[in-house]
Parts: sequence; C-alpha cells; structure tokens
Amino acid sequence: HSVTFKNLKPNTLYAYRVGDGVNWTEYYHFKTASSDEEPFSFIYFGDAQNEVKTHWSRVFREAFRDAPRAAFTLHAGDLIDIHNMDSQWGEWHQGPDWVNGTIPVIATPGNHEYQKDSESKRIWTTKDGRNINIDITSLDNNEGVLIVSIEDPEGREGVMRVSEVGIIIDADKGIETITGFQKDELVNKLILGGQAPLYDRLRNPSNIEIVSNHWRPQFSFPIQDVPDERLKETTYFIDYQGVRFISLDSNIAIEQQKSWLRKALRDNPNRWTILTFHHPLYSPASSRDNVAIREQWKPILDEFRVDLVLSGHDHSYSRTGFVDTKSIKNVPAGYKQAYDPEIGTVHVVSVSGPKLYEITKGKFAKKLGENTQLYQIIDIEKNNLRFRAFTATGELFDEFLLQKQSNKPNKLIEK
Repeated sequence: HSVTFKNLKPNTLYAYRVGDGVNWTEYYHFKTASSDEEPFSFIYFGDAQNEVKTHWSRVFREAFRDAPRAAFTLHAGDLIDIHNMDSQWGEWHQGPDWVNGTIPVIATPGNHEYQKDSESKRIWTTKDGRNINIDITSLDNNEGVLIVSIEDPEGREGVMRVSEVGIIIDADKGIETITGFQKDELVNKLILGGQAPLYDRLRNPSNIEIVSNHWRPQFSFPIQDVPDERLKETTYFIDYQGVRFISLDSNIAIEQQKSWLRKALRDNPNRWTILTFHHPLYSPASSRDNVAIREQWKPILDEFRVDLVLSGHDHSYSRTGFVDTKSIKNVPAGYKQAYDPEIGTVHVVSVSGPKLYEITKGKFAKKLGENTQLYQIIDIEKNNLRFRAFTATGELFDEFLLQKQSNKPNKLIEK
C-alpha cells in the first residue's frame, strides 16, 4: 500500500503512524524539504545485494552514525540478489529498520531487480481454471523420454514423463495434486505449445525483462512521462534544495530514454545535477564495459555538464579524476580521458555489500578500491559539493570537492 500526503508545508517536521484503526505502529517523524537551497547531506550506497541482514546492515548503520541528519539515502541498484524473493526484500528493509520510515529512499534498479524468465518458468492452467506458476526444477533425458520435475509456488513437487515430441507418458500423484487432473486425463496429451489440458506456456512469452514485483508496491517514486511503460518509477527525477536527482534505468530501453533525459536536463532549474544508474559508463572490470550505455548517454551528460554520476554493478570502487588515459580501451574514441576538465563530470562506482570483485581495468580512475565494503556521504552547500567515501568500519577512504565556477566547468579539488 502507499499513501500520498498533500499540502505539506516546506521545512516542517511531521509525525505519522500506520494502522488499521485498531492496531497501530509507533509514531515516526519526517521533515519536508526546504523551498530554499539549504545545505544538506545524503548517503550513497552501491550494491547491497547479498547477505544483506548479516553483512550489509552494519555498513548502513555505520553510515547513519556518521550522518544522522542525512536527508535521504540513495541506492545505485542491486539492493537484493533475487528479484522477487520476499525474504530478501524483508532483510533489505530490516537493515535500515526505522530509518527508512523517517527519511526517503531514492533508488535506481539494477540487473538483480529485473527478471527474465527462461524456458523453465511456466504457467499451467489447473482443472478448475486457475493459472499457476510452475518451475521446472530438473529435466533429464532417459533414452528419449524426458523426466520432468516441477514445483509450484506452495513448494509442492511432481514428476512426469514426456516424450521428445511433447506427449505426456506418465504423471505421478504430485502432478495430480498440483493440477487437479487425474493421470488418465493427462496421458497421451500434448504438454508443449499451449495445448490442453494444462495449457502450458512460458510465464514471460516475449522474454521481456520486467522489474521485480516488489519494486513499485514498496517504493513510491515520481510517475513521469517516460517513453516506455516499463520505465515508470525506475526513470524519474526529484528536485531537492537546489539539486536535481535523476534516476535512469540502465537495464532496458537505453536509447528510448535519451529524449527524456535531454528534457530533464534542459528544463532543470537547479544549481546541481546528480545522476544515478546501475551500470557505470566506465567499468573497472575488463569484462563489463558498457559500451551501448556510454555511447547513448555520455554525449548528453557532457552537453549539459552533469556534475556527478553514481553507479554500482562492479562490486568494487572507482572514481574518475584527472589522469592521462589516452591509451585506455574503455574510454570511447574522441575522449582523451574519463574525467574531462572541460566538462567536469565525476563518475563513481561503489559497493556496500559483501560480494566483492577484483579490479581488472582501472587505469582510467583516480581512486580505486577492491575487496572493501563502502558507503559515501555527500554534503552540498550552495556552490560546494563535498564527497567522502568510508569503509564499513568508518575509516576515510576517498575524498574530493567540487566547486561551481561562473560559466566554467566545476573545479575538482582532490583531498
């Protein structure tokens, strides 16, 4: 469920609780944004993804100890590992606990928030006409006969024997229980191709990637005029005290988002612009060069001199700055270096969870880190942006400043 509060006053503290008229939560406080460019801080996290309750929650709590007055948290995708697993989403909310009830979350989806059903993800129609999800858990070929093991959403299992042309030869009691059909109603009938009686078909017939069923029910991001229905609440912008925060969905419809992005940047009245999307333009992993995203989006980012880009995906840390990268392969033709002082955009990749990768290509970066869980605190006040990255135990790992200059690119100051 979601609730919309209307006619709230700026820079005002409100209290709320949630209940059904009889049972109620405790009260939570939240404060609305100021209508002026007041100074503020926020916390940025890369992928949490794995062992969220065990190992990620400590990173979140250390970050909140360092920035207890943070205006919100920003998550650059892969909040969890398996898109529709309720228990993992439960752990993700359990880590921040009450904090998520008091300050907003800004999140962009990663590849692990998306599902792309394979041939093993099926829908069957039961005898009483219900459509149920079926997972093929194993498929063995025994001298031309397929032994098909399946499981339904309730965890019930069944086995059937099917010919190579898709004719049901035999079905066990588990199949009868799950489908409601008796064995003799299934034997000698086709199982493949949407045929009766089970009307078997792919769960996602066009094999289109779909964001997790949990994404929109639990987050209430702005619904804006996006070029593809699938981008609702994944591609959006939020204006906060002099900054436009833009989320792009780097999983789907890359080219279609260009016109939307250009308009969001062209019509931006704010002093600062910060973008977040999951797959980085510059990857510190040699096997993860996101050429299509870079070619489609980077010219627009350069045109409007976007200040800061926050990404994840690579389970390591990299941050651009002034380095000579003329010979580095993952810098596209026509660009001398990942950080161009004539443009001023800084690109950051980070990770907050315990799944960590080695860096295999990082000469483009000013600062690199591997095998290290991190969180970042970003402070903004008028023409100054301060960026600090910390380890899970609160040690300073990286720091830089961006300063706005009149009619010039930002000044990057290394600390």
